[in-house]
Amino acid sequence: MKKIFACFTLRMCFMLLLSSAYSQSDAAKPRIIIIGAHPDDPDSDAGGTAALFSQLGYAVKFLSVTNGDAGHQTLKGVELAKRRYAETQEVAKRLGISYDVLNNHDGELMPTLDVRLQIIRKIREWNADVVIAPRPNDYHPDHRYTGVLVQDGAYMVAVPNVAPETPALKKNPVYLYSSDHFQRPNPFRPDIAIDISSVFDKKMSALDAHESQVYEWLPWIAGYIKEVPVSKPDRLKWLTERMTIPVNLAVRKSLEKWYGADKAAAVKHAESFEICEYGAQPDEKEILRLFPMLGK
Repeated sequence: MKKIFACFTLRMCFMLLLSSAYSQSDAAKPRIIIIGAHPDDPDSDAGGTAALFSQLGYAVKFLSVTNGDAGHQTLKGVELAKRRYAETQEVAKRLGISYDVLNNHDGELMPTLDVRLQIIRKIREWNADVVIAPRPNDYHPDHRYTGVLVQDGAYMVAVPNVAPETPALKKNPVYLYSSDHFQRPNPFRPDIAIDISSVFDKKMSALDAHESQVYEWLPWIAGYIKEVPVSKPDRLKWLTERMTIPVNLAVRKSLEKWYGADKAAAVKHAESFEICEYGAQPDEKEILRLFPMLGK
C-alpha cells in the first residue's frame, strides 16, 4: 500500500509540474532553443521558424551536439571542426541568433550521461520555453541519439539535484520534434505547421553559409557533386531550387488548422513540428502564445 501511495504521489507531483509550467513563466517573450546533431542540422530543420522568431525579437539559440569533425570528403578533425564552427557563427550573424557547438566527435555520438548533462545545462542556461530536436528514429545514429538525449533530459531540466551547478528551470519547456519522412516505428505527425514563405530566402542564406556541407560534403556523399555550380550567386540559386520541396498533404491540413484554408492554400514553404509527449503539454491557446506567427 505504501508503495502504491508513493508512486501515486510521485505521478501527481510530476503532473503538477507540467500543469504549472506556464503559470511560473513571466510575461517575457518565450525563448527558443533548436538542437541538432551537427552544425547545419538546426538550420535545415527549423531555419525558417528561427528567422521568424528573430524578426519578432525572440531569443533563439541553435545548438549542435557534435562538432562536425567527420563530415567531409577531404578535411577532418580539428581543421574541419574549426571550419564548421566558423560557418555556424556566420549563420548566427545572418539570422540574428546565437549558435553553440558542443565538442563531441561527429559520427561517434552516444546517449551517455555526460552528453545528456551537457544538453541539460544548455537548455537551462538559455532558460528555454520551447525545445526543438529530431525524433529518435533516423538513418544517422548521431541524429537518433540526439533525439534520445534531448528526451532523456526533458524531465531532468527541472530537477535541482541533477547538474546542480546550473540552476534548474522553474518550468518544464514544450518539447517539439522537427519533421522527417521516416515511417517506422511511427510516422511524423505535424501538430504545428508554420508558413516560412516570407523568410525562405533567410533560411537559404543560413544554409548557404555551411559551404563545407551544402556545396561540398553532401553533394559528394550523395553523388551529385558535379551538379554544384562554381559561382556564389549560381550556387545559392541552385541550393534554393534543390531545397524547394512541395508541401505535403498532412502539413497542408495542419496549415489549414492554424492559418485557415485560404491562407494555407497559398503557402509555398513550411516547417512543421510534432509535440513530444515529454515536457509541458500546450493547449491551442498556449501554442498561439508561443508561436505568434501562426495565423498571420
